[in-house]
Amino acid sequence: MQESPSTAPQVTLYSQPGCAPCFAARTFLLSRKIAFAYKDVQADPQAFRELMDLGSRSTPTLLVGREVMIGFDPERLEALLASLLSAGA
Repeated sequence: MQESPSTAPQVTLYSQPGCAPCFAARTFLLSRKIAFAYKDVQADPQAFRELMDLGSRSTPTLLVGREVMIGFDPERLEALLASLLSAGA
C-alpha cells in the first residue's frame, strides 16, 4: 500500500498493529511527504518473510534504498533519506 503520492526515495516500512515506534516512523515519513510502502508483518506472511530476509525480527524495520534500519531513529532516518536523495540527483 502506497502511503503518500509524492515522488521520493524508495522506502519500505515493516510494521505491525500496536507498535508505537512504528506509528512514529510512519508519522515521520508522512510529515515529510516521503513516498513509502507500508507492510504489516502480522497480517501479511510475505511481508514477514521479507522482514526475516532483511535480518530483522522486530518492528519497525525500514528499508531505505538498500540500507536496513531496525528500530526508529529519526536522525539516522533523516541521514539515510538525504543520502538516497543526493544519490538519485
